[in-house]
Amino acid sequence: MRILILLILFIVLFFSKQQADSPHGKDFKISCATCHSSKGWQLDKEIYSFNHNTTKMPLVGQHKVINCRLCHSTLVFNQAKSECIQCHNDIHQATAGSDCSRCHTPESWLVKNITEIHQRSRFPLVGAHRTADCILCHKSETLVRFDVPGVNCIDCHRQVFVATTNPNHIQAGFTEECTKCHPMNAFQWGGAGFNHNFFPLTQGHSIPKCVDCHKTVAYTGLSKDCNTCHNKEYTLTTKPNHTAFNFPLTCGICHSLSPGWTPASYGDHDNQYFPITTGRHKGTWNSCEDCHTNPSDYKQFNCIICHKDAHRGRNYTDAQCYSCHPRGSSGG
Repeated sequence: MRILILLILFIVLFFSKQQADSPHGKDFKISCATCHSSKGWQLDKEIYSFNHNTTKMPLVGQHKVINCRLCHSTLVFNQAKSECIQCHNDIHQATAGSDCSRCHTPESWLVKNITEIHQRSRFPLVGAHRTADCILCHKSETLVRFDVPGVNCIDCHRQVFVATTNPNHIQAGFTEECTKCHPMNAFQWGGAGFNHNFFPLTQGHSIPKCVDCHKTVAYTGLSKDCNTCHNKEYTLTTKPNHTAFNFPLTCGICHSLSPGWTPASYGDHDNQYFPITTGRHKGTWNSCEDCHTNPSDYKQFNCIICHKDAHRGRNYTDAQCYSCHPRGSSGG
């Protein structure tokens, strides 16, 4: 008898608990009247007033018109997932990441601004990449996979790097960072923009081709000394004869970077030899030969070349001239 009473009490308590618990879960706190009426336990759309936009998953776009059960597979509503990937199959097979919202919106799966989206990726599309066909980089077995060999230039352009012979990138030991010479916003490989500031290519050195100076495939180790490139001009020059006079090989002493070798301007002539850019001699000569009349020996020059009639035809020596007219005298 006592066992029968305990069994009846257990059954009563069990069914009482089942009636007290909500089928939507024990933590469900929304009033039944939000969705149900006295018509029955089915959802009454006439009185339904729950605002789904207060949840982690606002209903916008296509989510507004789908059947609730597509997301809520059970009556325990908080078990529904809010991440795209938890409801939608990843047709890109993880090649585009798991955040669908990077490209897609709830309005449609179609993507109309793929170039703009790509600008926010780890590889912005600029220059020739902006007009390139997607499949040239995303080489996959399907059009919905976006596999890439990498985001470094060499990952796609190694064949071009290896095949280039003018200059030979391999033998010259060029870096595989193509952007060191080729700007990303360019549309062609030509017009390399290598930073040559260690030897500025300006004025006379503004040469059209690298090979004008780099005669071998090894672009490194080229000397900055003028004579490295201009020894031929130095040797063949006879007016004056640079070799005979043992002129220094530092061409910059006389020659500037202005296009052409002339006019030459010996910068230290005033202090080391004779003032020609100050005093009375400033502006009285056009070329070295005006004073150095012997092209085979520039050491030969004297005052009477220009001033031979200054003292009634007397041919004074330089020493005699200097005794009265100091070098560089403003009144000599």
